[in-house]
Amino acid sequence: MTEAKDQETIRKSAGAPASGSDGWTMPASYGDESGEYTAVRDAGAGLIDLSSRGQLVVSGSEAVQFLNGLITNDMKTLEAGQWMPAVFPNVSGRLVASVRVIRLEDGLIGGKPDPIFLIDTETATHDVVLKTVKRFTLAGDFRVTDLSGELALLSLQGKDAARMIRELFGAVADIAKHQATQISWAGNKATVVRATHTAENGFDVFVEAQQRQRLWQMMLEAGGRPVGFNVFEVLRIEAGQPRFGIDMDETNVVSETSLDDAVSYTKGCYIGQEIIARIKYRGHVAKKLSGIIFESSHDVHRGASLLSHEDKEIGRLTSVTFSPRLNRTVALGYLKYDYLAPGTNIKALTDENQVAGTVTELPFIRGSWYEK
Repeated sequence: MTEAKDQETIRKSAGAPASGSDGWTMPASYGDESGEYTAVRDAGAGLIDLSSRGQLVVSGSEAVQFLNGLITNDMKTLEAGQWMPAVFPNVSGRLVASVRVIRLEDGLIGGKPDPIFLIDTETATHDVVLKTVKRFTLAGDFRVTDLSGELALLSLQGKDAARMIRELFGAVADIAKHQATQISWAGNKATVVRATHTAENGFDVFVEAQQRQRLWQMMLEAGGRPVGFNVFEVLRIEAGQPRFGIDMDETNVVSETSLDDAVSYTKGCYIGQEIIARIKYRGHVAKKLSGIIFESSHDVHRGASLLSHEDKEIGRLTSVTFSPRLNRTVALGYLKYDYLAPGTNIKALTDENQVAGTVTELPFIRGSWYEK
C-alpha cells in the first residue's frame, strides 16, 4: 500500500481525515488492508466515511446565474436530480477548488421554482469555496448555507454496492450515473448520489450527522466492508482521481489538472474563462497531470523528478502507490506536453537511481463503473 513515510504528508495535505460530527475519525486501516482492497475491487463493496468533506447549499432565483459566473461547467444544463463536476478558477484560470454540484429538487418560494444546489467540496478547499460564494449573497437572490458538520456522507464502492443500496433504500439503486435523488429516511430527507471515487460502481448517501452511526451500522449489516485512509488512497490513485494539495493546487492552471469533464467550452463567461479557452483553442498546456506505470514494485516516491530517455527533466510525481491489482507501482505526475502520449517511455529519479516507467491513460483500472 502507500508508503508509510508519505502517509503523514498526504493526510495533512488532504485536510483532516474523514471525521463525523461526533468526533469519529477515519483510521489509517481497519486491520486488514488486503481485505479492504478486495472488497472494493472484487465482488463486494467498501464502506467509506467521507463526512469531513465540505457541503454548502446554494439556492435562490439567481443561483444559476451567479454560480455560472464562478465555475467552469454549465449550470444551465444541470437538471434537478443530476450532478456534475466543476472547478472554481481564479481570474488567471488557476484552480481554486474542484467540486461536485448536485441539483436537488427545486423548492417553491412565492409560488415559483427555486433551484437548490448542494456543493460538495474536498476538506482542504471548503473554506475557500465558502468564502468565494458568500461574497455574492448581497448581490441578488442568492443564498448560501454551510452544512459542513451537519451532514454526514457515507459511500459504498464496489460491484455489490447497488445490491446493498437496493436492500437499504429500494428502487433508488436503479438511478443512472451522475444522478441524485432525495428520499425520506429516519424521518428526515436523505440524498443518494450515484458516483464513483474508485473506478467501481458506487453510491454516496448524505444524511443528517446525527444519523451517521445508524446508517454506518445498517451498511455494515448489508455487507459493506469498512475501508480506511490508506486503502482509499490506493483506490483513488488507481482511479486517476487527483486530490487537492497533493496533485493540484492554486498554482495549477485548470487545463493542467486533467479535470476535463469539469469544464464546458460552450457556456458563457465565467471567471478565468479567457485563459482556459485560449489554452484550448490557441495552443496547449505546457504540462499536464498524467498516469505513469512502473515495472514491478519499485521504490518510487512522490516529488521525484521525471526524466526523458535523454535524461532531460520533464516533470515530477505527485501521488505514488503500489497497485495490488496490477502488481506494479503506479503514479500520477505532471509531464511536459511533448511527453504526454500514452506509451512514452520515461524515468523517475529516486535516490540517485533511475526507474523506468511508461506514460499511460487514466484511470489505471477501469472497474465496474465503466461497465455498460
